[in-house]
Amino acid sequence: MTDIRITRRRFVQVSSAAATLALAGTGGCGMKGSDRAVKIVVIGGGAAGLGVSSRLVRLLKKAQITLIDPADRQFYQPGFTLIASGVYRPDQVWRRQSACIPKGLKWVKQAVTALEPAKNQVTAADGTVYPYDFLVLTPGIQCNWEAVDGLSQKTLGEGNVHSIYDFVGAQKTWQAIQAFVEKGGRGVFADTYTKHKCGGAPKKICLLTEHLSRKRGTRDSLKFDYFTASKALYDVPFFTPRLEQIYKERSVSVTTHTRVKGVDTAAKKVHFVRTETVKKEVPDPQTGGMKTVEESVTTPFAEDYDFLHLAPPQSAPDFVRQAGLGWTEGKLAADAWVMVDKQTLVHKTFANIVSLGDAAGVPTSKTSAAARKQIPVAVRNLV
Repeated sequence: MTDIRITRRRFVQVSSAAATLALAGTGGCGMKGSDRAVKIVVIGGGAAGLGVSSRLVRLLKKAQITLIDPADRQFYQPGFTLIASGVYRPDQVWRRQSACIPKGLKWVKQAVTALEPAKNQVTAADGTVYPYDFLVLTPGIQCNWEAVDGLSQKTLGEGNVHSIYDFVGAQKTWQAIQAFVEKGGRGVFADTYTKHKCGGAPKKICLLTEHLSRKRGTRDSLKFDYFTASKALYDVPFFTPRLEQIYKERSVSVTTHTRVKGVDTAAKKVHFVRTETVKKEVPDPQTGGMKTVEESVTTPFAEDYDFLHLAPPQSAPDFVRQAGLGWTEGKLAADAWVMVDKQTLVHKTFANIVSLGDAAGVPTSKTSAAARKQIPVAVRNLV
C-alpha cells in the first residue's frame, strides 16, 4: 500500500502546484480570469471532453465554448468487457450523446478533419472552420485495425477473431466465447505493442473466459495462452506478481515480448513476432579487444487457435499527427500522443492548448479513471 499512497500524494502535490500556477497567471494557458469573452473549442466528447466542458461552462460565463464530436452515443467503454463476459447487456453501456452534452455550449456534430495550431483553427468534416483562442484536445484513441495483416473492424468475428475494443465486436465476442467454452479447443489472447485503452482489459477477458469454463465444467477441454508485447504480463510492478500468480494458478501460459503481426482467418493461424534483446561479443576497433553490445533480435512464428482475442494497435487520431502536435522523440512519438507537460497538461509548443484523456502523451493509464484526475488540472490551467 505504501507505493499507492505515495503516488496519490504526488498527484495531489502536482495538482496543487498546477492550481497555484494558474492563479498566478503563469505555467498555464494564460486565460487569466473568468470574465473574458474568449472562444474555446473542445475536440472530443468522451469522458475527458465532457468533464472539462461541464466545468468550463460553469466557470466561464462569457466564454463561447464549442464542442466538436460526431458521436450519436456515449459509451461506458469498461462495460464492453462485461458485455463480452455476459454480465452486461449491450443497452446497459450507452446513452444518447445529446443527453450528455452540457447546457450552455454549442455542439457541432461533426468529425474533425484538420487542425492548424499555428492559425488557431479547426476544420470540421463539412468544411466549416472554427477559430479558437484556447483549445481543449480530447479526441480519444484511434484503433488501427488494419495495422494487423488480415484484420479490419468490419471483419471482426470472421475466422473466430474477436476484440472487445469495439461495441459490436464485444457482442460477437460473448457469442463466440460461449461456443468456445462449450466446444473446447485452444484460446489465444493477445494485447498490442502500442499504448492502449485500459491495459488490464485484454487480461480480464482472458480470465473471465477461463472462469466461465470452470463454471460450466468444461475447463479440462480448453487450453489458454496469453501473449503480451511487454516484458511482463502487466506494466504496473505493484500488481504484476499477483497477476502472474493468478495466471499460473489457472494454468494460463504467458509469453512476453511478443506481438501480433497478422491473422490468417481461413487457416485459423495467428502470426507473431517475438523481439528479444541479446548480448553479443564484437571486436572493439579502439582497443583491439572485444566488447559486449546489445542488439534486438526478432523471430517470426505462427500459432494455431480455435478462438482468438486481440487488442488492435492504437494511436492518437490522424489529424493530431498531421497537425504536428504529437511527441517528436521518445517512446510516445511513434503513435503521435499529444506532447503536453505531464504536470500541467499544457502543450509544450502551443501554450493555448491543453490535452488530456486517452490522446495525451502522459505517463498514466488510458482510462476514464485517469481522465477524472486530469480534468481539474486541465481546467485550473485554463481558467
